[in-house]
Amino acid sequence: MGDKNITAKVHSFESFGAVDGPGVRFVVFLQGCDMRCLYCHNPETWDKNKGSEYTPEEIFEKAEKYSSYWGDDGGITVSGGEPLLQIDFLTEFFKLCRENGVNTCIDTSLQPFTREEPYFSKFKNLMNYTDLLLCDIKHIDPEIHLNLTGKKNDNIISCFRYLDEIDKPIWIRYVLVPKITDDDIYLKKTAEFIKSLSNVKKIEVLPYHTLGVPEYEKLKIPYRLKGVEPPDSDRVKNAIKILSSGVSSL
Repeated sequence: MGDKNITAKVHSFESFGAVDGPGVRFVVFLQGCDMRCLYCHNPETWDKNKGSEYTPEEIFEKAEKYSSYWGDDGGITVSGGEPLLQIDFLTEFFKLCRENGVNTCIDTSLQPFTREEPYFSKFKNLMNYTDLLLCDIKHIDPEIHLNLTGKKNDNIISCFRYLDEIDKPIWIRYVLVPKITDDDIYLKKTAEFIKSLSNVKKIEVLPYHTLGVPEYEKLKIPYRLKGVEPPDSDRVKNAIKILSSGVSSL
């Protein structure tokens, strides 16, 4: 048995998630993120010290009440913030899910990943209990990625390669932001990277939106994309076409 005393800092829950993996899902939003993406619409999840503490058992009991809605495809998704920052909890929670036959999914930027120990062994162990990952590609260019998120992307690329090595199914998510991620040159470079992976089951293009702006104002955090409008439908279709090109599994 695992560590019964381990807890997670939880931001919130969603009972009927329809866009967080296959089927209907119970979604756990964990607290804490080291990235500072310019377009983040959940800045209230950044602070690692906030949130309410729950054990794996407490969350599973809360989720299981909705299991009749999951059907054959649904299950539980852990999102954030960044769930991989709380990897010890995540592993214990997913062990519990696996013991009860519940499909598990992580919605992640992969940013905490490293092949250094002890994290790498913990990550490999977590993958034993993970059915699917929803992985963000913030930007393929290292310098733009650093400016966009505050973090480098070399370890993120390394994680994508590792997930491909172990043939772990992933969905790729790409936020389309005019003048930042919506450039055909970089979209094509991203497509080339995606083509090099054999484990991609789906690609989702998420149009940038401004729904999080009031939260920045509330937290007194400067919003650095002020004036940037959501992309039009033609640019979204263009991005989907480019990113999906040549991926045989789609």
